[in-house]
Amino acid sequence: MNLSLKGKTAVVCGSTQGIGKASAVELALLGASCVLIARDENKLSAAIKDLDSSQGQKHQFIVADFQHPHEVKEKAEAFAKSNTVNILVNNTGGPKPGPITEASEQSFVDAFSQHIVCNQILAKAVLPVMKAEAYGRIINIISTSVRIPFNNLGVSNTIRAATASWAKTLSNEVAQFGITVNSILPGLTETARLEALAESIAAKRKVSKEEIWEEMKKEIPAKRFGKASELAAVAAFLASPAASYVNGVSIPVDGGKTGTI
Repeated sequence: MNLSLKGKTAVVCGSTQGIGKASAVELALLGASCVLIARDENKLSAAIKDLDSSQGQKHQFIVADFQHPHEVKEKAEAFAKSNTVNILVNNTGGPKPGPITEASEQSFVDAFSQHIVCNQILAKAVLPVMKAEAYGRIINIISTSVRIPFNNLGVSNTIRAATASWAKTLSNEVAQFGITVNSILPGLTETARLEALAESIAAKRKVSKEEIWEEMKKEIPAKRFGKASELAAVAAFLASPAASYVNGVSIPVDGGKTGTI
């Protein structure tokens, strides 16, 4: 099975921590040169040091804030004009937890901009060179809420579903050019996002965060949370030549929690 990414370049968003960083680490181990995108230059500088370079990879980063799509557009287009991009990992932090009945209208606008609009900007920037290379992999880190919405994540549930639909639509249009578009649906994974969700629920119920964690684990057949590296392994496979006929799918990586086939 050909999993080698030597000679490939991967743009990885939200890559200073969590699933984004883990994905960059895994892609680099397979030989890819990684371009990290996030808003904190200091964290980007630190993250890039953790990437393997034993196969001659040349890693770099772009400082951009997804709260400012015009900034993302300017920097992504400038990079794509002079660089080949074979892999794009769309990964953006989710909206704040909370019931949909308490969400402001602006929170939906902001989330749509940070996810759908920025994904579209990045995809359009890299698609021309992917078509020219006849090799492209666009991988979207979303959520299992695409299948079954989570309580207390009103805005997130809405935007995540829209992102999955965007990805499926794009996959149908670009497959003929040797480009695949797939989505990974993380379940409860050990990230800062999970901690924020647990703290929000705990505060509303006036119990400890640890108590919420234990309740969450009981609902997972594996009886534990996922690790960012386990999500990254799936992303790395989807980025590889071995996954050339996997297209337009949304894959739950959740220890079996999602109650659908």
